[in-house]
Amino acid sequence: MTIDWNKNPLIPAIAQEDSTGEILMLAYMNEEAYNLTLSTGYAHYYSRSRQRLWKKGESSNHTQEVIDVLLDCDADTVVLKIKQNGVACHTGRKSCFFTSVTQDKVILEQEVDTSAMYGVVDTLYHTILERKSAKTSENSWTHKLLNDKALLLSKIREEADELAIAIEVESDTQVIYEAADLLYHTLVGLGSRDITPDRVKQELARRFGTSGLEEKASR
Repeated sequence: MTIDWNKNPLIPAIAQEDSTGEILMLAYMNEEAYNLTLSTGYAHYYSRSRQRLWKKGESSNHTQEVIDVLLDCDADTVVLKIKQNGVACHTGRKSCFFTSVTQDKVILEQEVDTSAMYGVVDTLYHTILERKSAKTSENSWTHKLLNDKALLLSKIREEADELAIAIEVESDTQVIYEAADLLYHTLVGLGSRDITPDRVKQELARRFGTSGLEEKASR
């Protein structure tokens, strides 16, 4: 039995700890990620949000060594029996499945501080997404921005203007402060559209080495 990639260009891939049977995460694979997983012995996935191939642990070094690959009866889902090095979840928990719906609480504690591994921008972005999915968050400015598009857009414009003024006449400290404000509100805007910072980095990488005039002419 083989996967029909024309029919299923992306398939769910479940990562399961081989030694315990614990389900650690769910991601997706395209044909390239699947073949790389088989050829390298390490889990590779395709990120729908970042729209690119990625190796599990490429930022954190929390890789997944593949022990076995199981294909389901319809040949459109795989289970990876893996040895998890470190933790599977970007939050620093062993498993991505750490919230109990019936108990309405978090049931797994954070094992590793991952903020330094993923960088403050990615960590902040994931926090924004958590605020976005929260049912209620009365004291969260982020949650308020995400639920008031007019307010969010006005704040992005306001912070951009304040940064421009700071660059012109203010101290370096004030420039840094205003830049941080603009970056935060920009990330909230990206979060409202489910556009990851990684996609912005990819665009910057695409432009790298191309002159500004050439880049504008190519749009």
